[in-house]
Order: sequence, then C-alpha cells, then structure tokens
Amino acid sequence: MFNIGDFAKHGRVSVRMLRHYDAIGLLRPARVDPASGYRSYEAAQLARLNRVIALKDLGFTLQQVQAVLDDQVDAAELRGMLRLRRAELAAAMAADAQRLARVEVRLRTIESEGIMSADDVVVKRIPSVRVAELTAVAASYQPEDIGPVIGPLFEELCRRMAAAGVAAAGPSVARYEDTPEGDGSVLIRAAVTVGAGVDVPGAYDFAVLDLPEIEEAATIVHRGAMDDCLPSFQTLARFVDEAGYRSTGYARELYLECPEDTAEWVTEFQEPVVRG
Repeated sequence: MFNIGDFAKHGRVSVRMLRHYDAIGLLRPARVDPASGYRSYEAAQLARLNRVIALKDLGFTLQQVQAVLDDQVDAAELRGMLRLRRAELAAAMAADAQRLARVEVRLRTIESEGIMSADDVVVKRIPSVRVAELTAVAASYQPEDIGPVIGPLFEELCRRMAAAGVAAAGPSVARYEDTPEGDGSVLIRAAVTVGAGVDVPGAYDFAVLDLPEIEEAATIVHRGAMDDCLPSFQTLARFVDEAGYRSTGYARELYLECPEDTAEWVTEFQEPVVRG
C-alpha cells in the first residue's frame, strides 16, 4: 500500500486533490488508520484515479464523473469518449492556429502601412484571354472560407482539362463576385488560360469563355504566399483612391508563378479602374 503522498506522486495529482476526492466520496482510500487518520491507497486504485482525471479533462463535473464511474463505464466506452475529446481538442487547436495566422497577417499589414510604395502599382491594359473555368460558392471573403474552396476547385478544373485533352496555354486566373443572394457569400471563378483554338462552347464538363479586355487596370505584383497578400492588395486599394481612380468591377488574380513552395509564388492583382 502507499501513503497519500506516494500515491499522489504515482497518480501525478496533488495530495490536496486526493483529500477532496475522499471528502466527496469519489475516491476513498483503501484504509484509514483509526488512530492517526493517515490514508493508505492500493496500486489498483490508480485505475479509478486515471478515469477520474480523464473524465475531468473531457469536461465532466466531479458529480458527473462519479455517476459515470458508478455506472461502470467499460474501457471501450471510455476510449471512445477520449477519442472524441481528442478530436475536439485537435479541431480547436487547428482553429486557433488559423486565427493566429490571420492575426499575423493583419499585424504585418499594419506594420507595412506607409512602407509599401504606390510606385509598385502600374496602370495598364489587360488583353482579352480565353479560359477554361469552374465555379463554386464560398460562405464569405474571409480566408478561412475562401481557402478550402479555391484550391480543390483549381485541382478539379485541371483534372477535367487533362481528361478532355485540353492543355493550359498560360497562367491561372481567379475572380470573386458577390452572389445574387446578397447573404455575403462569394462566387469563386477558377480559370486556366487555354489556346484560342479551344471551342466556345466546347463539349466539356467545364466552361470555356473569353475574359473581356480591361482598358485600364491598376495592377500590383505580390511575391509570396496568398495568405500574406493583404498588404499588397491594400496598397493597390490606396493607390486607386489616392490617384483619383474608381473601381469598375471585380479584381482578378493572375498566378504568374506557382512553385511547390507557396512562399515563392508570384501573383498579379488586376483592379479594373476609370478616372473620376
């Protein structure tokens, strides 16, 4: 048998916690010396202690823990409960990591205010281009809603183009539009440049269309992952406002270089504008 201090060390809990568990009847000592009141525990009681701690970490109150243990939940059920809690914690950690990444992007954007020069913006004509295109809807413009949609959409488009024997003839293009529902959702258009000889329309399970010429577009080249594009995009917005332009439509994202390392990506943002 173990005295309360040794049992606490083996169970990785505090003596105070064991005394509390004794007081509420959750984990009684195997023996209490009638003269001294010293508590003694058996090694077999570690199994119950482990269940108490596990259930507490699942979010149960001590009263609920006692009810579960008194009903003699078996090991298989307990493992299932723990796996569920593990999945919930993993999801929460992933969500926290994404939130932290978004905070970092906003922080870098704030730090870059006034540093990125409007000289980086070029106003130019964007010629018409023929593209293959697929569309999908995201819940909002927030990165956590856009990211899970646009990547798979481009992958599916490339898969369908390959199956149809249609080759890319230039960079990929992404466009975003408000949906008619007006609920904040976004229509994502994922497109890949194709040759002028590709039929419009063709016998494909994707759209083929000509993106119209943009007579004047304010453009800026972003180097790095799209997760870090906010400073570049907001520099473009400041230029449009300060140079006396106004936007006339949705911006395009032209993916000029997309190596495996997203930190090496090169993307051009193209905002259609007019004077006044």
